[in-house]
Amino acid sequence: MSSAIQLSSVWLLRNLFFIVASVVFTYLLIRIIYNLFLSPLSAIPGPWHYAISDLPLISHVVRLQQCKTVQSLFDTYGPVVRVGPNRVVFRDLSTMRNVYSVHKFDKSNYYKSLLTNDNDHAMTTLDHASHTIKRKSYAPHYTHSSVAQFQPEMQEYTFELINTLESISGKTPVECLALFRHLMVDVVVSSSFGYRLGAVGKWAMDVEDPLSTAINDFPKRGILRSVVPTWAWNLVCRIPNNRWKQLCDSDKILAEFVSGRVYEMRAQMNAGKFGDSEKLSMLQRLLKYRYSPAEQMPDHDIISECIGHLMAGTDTTSTSISYLFWELSRRPDIMKKLQAELDDAMPDSKVLPDITVLQELPYFSAFLKEGLRLYTAVPSLLERVVPTSTSKNGASDEIFDLMGYALPPGTIVATQAWSMHRDPSVFPSPETFLPERWLESSSTPPEDLARMAAHMMPFGTGSRICGGQNLALMLLKMAIAAFVRNFDIRAPAETDERSMDIKDSFVIFPSAMECKLIFTPRQL
Repeated sequence: MSSAIQLSSVWLLRNLFFIVASVVFTYLLIRIIYNLFLSPLSAIPGPWHYAISDLPLISHVVRLQQCKTVQSLFDTYGPVVRVGPNRVVFRDLSTMRNVYSVHKFDKSNYYKSLLTNDNDHAMTTLDHASHTIKRKSYAPHYTHSSVAQFQPEMQEYTFELINTLESISGKTPVECLALFRHLMVDVVVSSSFGYRLGAVGKWAMDVEDPLSTAINDFPKRGILRSVVPTWAWNLVCRIPNNRWKQLCDSDKILAEFVSGRVYEMRAQMNAGKFGDSEKLSMLQRLLKYRYSPAEQMPDHDIISECIGHLMAGTDTTSTSISYLFWELSRRPDIMKKLQAELDDAMPDSKVLPDITVLQELPYFSAFLKEGLRLYTAVPSLLERVVPTSTSKNGASDEIFDLMGYALPPGTIVATQAWSMHRDPSVFPSPETFLPERWLESSSTPPEDLARMAAHMMPFGTGSRICGGQNLALMLLKMAIAAFVRNFDIRAPAETDERSMDIKDSFVIFPSAMECKLIFTPRQL
């Protein structure tokens, strides 16, 4: 009897397994057929396996090569490509303006992977209306006039670093990603909090700065969180390895530092230590900001916002500078032209001219534009979601017309700076570093310059463009001018095309995770 019951149980379990397997198989088959042939996106070009699952694109994200993969899809399929069951990428100027500037589509959930202190800040706020409120809290800090007030601090930290490098006298290679990260951390902390961190001094003494390390770790943490389920992430963070734990805790390290600055600044403001000074740190502005007459910006929002700006303003700028100097190390022709122009504009090698002087140097400006074209720190897909209503008058439209393709609400659309900056119809020989393309001449008339400028989006585009771009540009200009004026730059044998091959995890970095260069003081 018991044997018969056991056989019956086995038979039932076996049949139940086959039923479940059949249901799952049928469901997957229906989904595949729908995605390939019946979906509103089925007419859009792209590889068939991308249409049935997000896994192919995710695999390239994990391999740190999403930008290049999307670029190759544009080369194969044209300016509109389907890269997922509900995901479409494009490379088109008119569509870019429509999505990011005219209709101002909300962001996708991808940006939640960049949450700071487990809380939203401007970058992770998905809807446009809420983002506008948050942006108003810090926008005055990044105006040209406000940023210019911090030029003395930028110059001080830059030449502190230059003096340290001169003592080395070009004898040993220097790892530039860490070098310039410490410089940017000092400048951003000074501008954001009115606080002297001393990161450059720690670098000179070969002492780790925990804040700089946490800022470097945070993007990696973000990309991992974007592809790993929460339960798996929590499990992974329990791995008993100090360096891994430091990466997992980068968010907490940043929050603890910023929280300390918030409480210190509030105490100083309450004690009336700042008077009516026009030079305000970003934190002072946030502490005074109100979402409405009755609602002051709460501390947890202030802390999250400040962390977001620390993260966005340091590694990005330091990576771009490192790539630009690597480019100079293998292009002595460009370095000589830059040095000749800067020698005239900067007679004293230890005193930077006013930023307005640097802005008027034609070859220097062309070099920077070309650097931002090829080495944009954040060249990745900027995902947006097609809303239910896309009309200006608020009427409910069922579809969004993207270059002749009808996209239903909920579709994720995106372009990337990597591809906009490498469109061969706009930038001939797009992979060639050529500052001269930005100088007006018979071969480059004004209309071509305007077309190139319109395709540039190194700080994003539209209503969600990087709020700190004025500060970033000033940092880039001052650091590049000071270093090129004072040093000849060359690369050691270990820094080559292979080690500097670009990888991307929303931001870019070299495949070797380092950029070693030699800075030899110029004999003037």
